[in-house]
Amino acid sequence: MQPGIDVGLTHVALVVRDVAASIDFYERFARMQVVHRRRDATEVAWLSDLTRPFVIVLIEGQVDARLAGFCHLGVGCESRQEVDRLCSEAKRDARLALGPIDSGYPVGYWAFIRDPDGHNLEISYGQEVGLVVAEARREEAR
Repeated sequence: MQPGIDVGLTHVALVVRDVAASIDFYERFARMQVVHRRRDATEVAWLSDLTRPFVIVLIEGQVDARLAGFCHLGVGCESRQEVDRLCSEAKRDARLALGPIDSGYPVGYWAFIRDPDGHNLEISYGQEVGLVVAEARREEAR
């Protein structure tokens, strides 16, 4: 593999009505920041939490489909208190869709928050996705 060549899952793209409003939402509720932004025929922004080579691509346009119901983007939080804090902030902004709920292992403590276009963002604590992936890597290496 050549250095700088992306391999594996690199992004999820969402169509949004207002890129600036969506940037504000994902900065506040998912600790993400803009790593690329441009305007060609439409405005596009890439957001990352800088923990891995993965971005959410926001594309300005007509929102015809949403991550709704149990479809969502998931973000792990550092503590249950952080989930509670974000839920309180979302509730004040009329964005809290569900939770917080403690589902035990392996689902953890979680809630759904709606972004400005109705896409669901799950915030959670205790899902241990990183540990499960690390274990799968160890198994594959054997």
